[in-house]
Amino acid sequence: MRRTPRSLVAAAAFACGGAASLAAHAQPTDAQRQKAEPCTACHGAEGRSTLADVPSLAGQPKQFVTTQLVMFREGNRKNPVMSALAAPLSNADLNDLGSYFAAQTPAVAGAPLDADAAAAGKALTEKFACVTCHGADLHGQQHIPRLAGQRADYLKAQLLGFKAQTRFDMDGNMTSAAQPLTAADVEALASYLSTLR
Repeated sequence: MRRTPRSLVAAAAFACGGAASLAAHAQPTDAQRQKAEPCTACHGAEGRSTLADVPSLAGQPKQFVTTQLVMFREGNRKNPVMSALAAPLSNADLNDLGSYFAAQTPAVAGAPLDADAAAAGKALTEKFACVTCHGADLHGQQHIPRLAGQRADYLKAQLLGFKAQTRFDMDGNMTSAAQPLTAADVEALASYLSTLR
């Protein structure tokens, strides 16, 4: 029987051991580091990506990482590489990977913007309510990703995918949020978010 998105969130919460409130930045164990080693080929050392189409995982909320891995494992998100890597992962593996990446220090991906561009980007995060779900500092929370410091090219691709309704969207919120965005909004948002700590 196919799982619904709600049951997948529950599975991800189970994979986290129901302990989303535990310290996300505990020191990673050697076992967690070893499990994350295959991820570095694409997601970069300690989850700081240098590839245009691959997100940084460093500093992402633990529940976000585990939820996305469940989505790949269960076939709700489709990507040949990620689907194959996630398929054999146990809930304990998901928990370890979530803990590992949540504990890493994220890097700022984008070069600083001039004051006017930064102010315009910040205004867009408020106008389009990015801060409502992703948090005031855009660091993400629970199953919602960190946007601060993410690669601009990756953010642009995801926003355009949500707008085109081709990007997997568990609850439809991002698809709705992306509809009023213009190409200029997407560019400005992605550039601004990439500069945040």
